[in-house]
Amino acid sequence: MKWWKTPQAAVAWTILRIWLGIQWIQGGWHKVVDGFDASGFMQGAIAKAAGENPAVQGWYAGFLENFALPNADLFSTLVAYGEVLVGIGLILGAATIPALIAGAFMNLNFLLAGTVSTNPILYTAAIILLFTGSGAYFWGVDRFAIPYVKNLIGKRGNEADNAAQNH
Repeated sequence: MKWWKTPQAAVAWTILRIWLGIQWIQGGWHKVVDGFDASGFMQGAIAKAAGENPAVQGWYAGFLENFALPNADLFSTLVAYGEVLVGIGLILGAATIPALIAGAFMNLNFLLAGTVSTNPILYTAAIILLFTGSGAYFWGVDRFAIPYVKNLIGKRGNEADNAAQNH
């Protein structure tokens, strides 16, 4: 077993994972409860694409202006609920890898929109946890849920194979 997947190392990954989950919950909860409109953020990012040293690349500003901004209600909902769901998944260690990927993807988009803030820290934490693989959820729901689901899928696959052979 690789050292970063040992139960001892997994304690550190669990602490990092739960901390990251709390950050996402704190970032998203008020957006869900109070409502969230991302259009102002998008307009600000588009404005950062101008000038001699733009903070936002032209292609990303084009995406925001032509796709995201016209669909601001959808993106606002996705961001608000996405942040909370990522947080819940990380705290519980449930759907950990998809939650880490979703969180890193949101951080990347916030960075591309010219917002530094805590995004590099949160992005880096997600990437580190992704590299630990199963070590990230050794102390979490996925430790039990993943083998259970794999077993279920395996049984159904065997049943389908047997049914095909009998015909």
